[in-house]
Amino acid sequence: MNIKLLTPVMALAFAAVSHAQVIYSNNFDVDTTASWSFFSNIAGDTASQGDLGNAADFFFDYSTVGISAAPGSGSTTRGLRMQVNMRNTPNPNGALYGMSVSPLGVNATGDYSLEFHAWQNFNGPLAAGGNGSTHVTLAGIGVSGTTNSTPAVNILGTGFGSTGDGGSSADYRAYNGSGVSAATSTGYYASGNAAGSNNSSNAFWTGQFASASAPAAQLALFPGQTEATSAGAMGFRWNSWKIEKVGTTVTWIVNGTTFATVTNAATPNGNIFFGQSDINAGASTDINSDALQFGLIDNVVVTQAVPEPATMKILAGAAALAALKRRKK
Repeated sequence: MNIKLLTPVMALAFAAVSHAQVIYSNNFDVDTTASWSFFSNIAGDTASQGDLGNAADFFFDYSTVGISAAPGSGSTTRGLRMQVNMRNTPNPNGALYGMSVSPLGVNATGDYSLEFHAWQNFNGPLAAGGNGSTHVTLAGIGVSGTTNSTPAVNILGTGFGSTGDGGSSADYRAYNGSGVSAATSTGYYASGNAAGSNNSSNAFWTGQFASASAPAAQLALFPGQTEATSAGAMGFRWNSWKIEKVGTTVTWIVNGTTFATVTNAATPNGNIFFGQSDINAGASTDINSDALQFGLIDNVVVTQAVPEPATMKILAGAAALAALKRRKK
């Protein structure tokens, strides 16, 4: 009998046969505050305070500000709300406001993905945004979960973010082992590598997002939430985010469309993060800013690729045959 040993290419093909195993999920329908780490760039800040400027609420009922349930949530309206630059006070350490959160105990390895729904809210009127309305909502992978992961500090993993109101010169951002967003010249962004192509006015982004209005229930509560967002802005709608790691490449996919692809991605660790950051040093003078300015996260799922048992047996058998052939030579 002539036994043909697996070539490296064949072995890789077998290794690719795998299934996705859920290693973490959270729909925030129960209060899981105790199972998260909260990081703020303001000394002494805690997740629940907000009086120092930054806050995270892991059991926030977003129907209280007129937002309907995220896709797949049924009738439940609980989620993670992230807020920065509250209380209309300057950051005491002079830096831009930023906070992040990471779940305890998550350590993904190999190829894996983070999926969730995100809503970005800001104070109106919505066409240009109200005073101080431009904040960035972020998410990413490959971090330790023990340090703050925001542009205000640093991002020691790979992350992505966007403004809700389209009010920045760089509304769509990729971060690769740094708190500085990657330039368009890197070629990461699906909108192209031309200068300014990661601004919401670029045709790629306007093709993704039509103008959106505040929910009627929110407008009833806050009459200043008039007009509609500019085309290309992500705010005022539920968006489905996916951040997928395959080998050393990390891809940001929103509503099924690739937004950015980072090659040679920095993923030294296996935890995830969500964050919120203000891009300006000033504070909003809008009395409704604290109630309306936030990033909202729901239905978090982390899945990890696991080789099928049959695949592992085939690979193990191939390795044994290869060893036997070497001994016979």
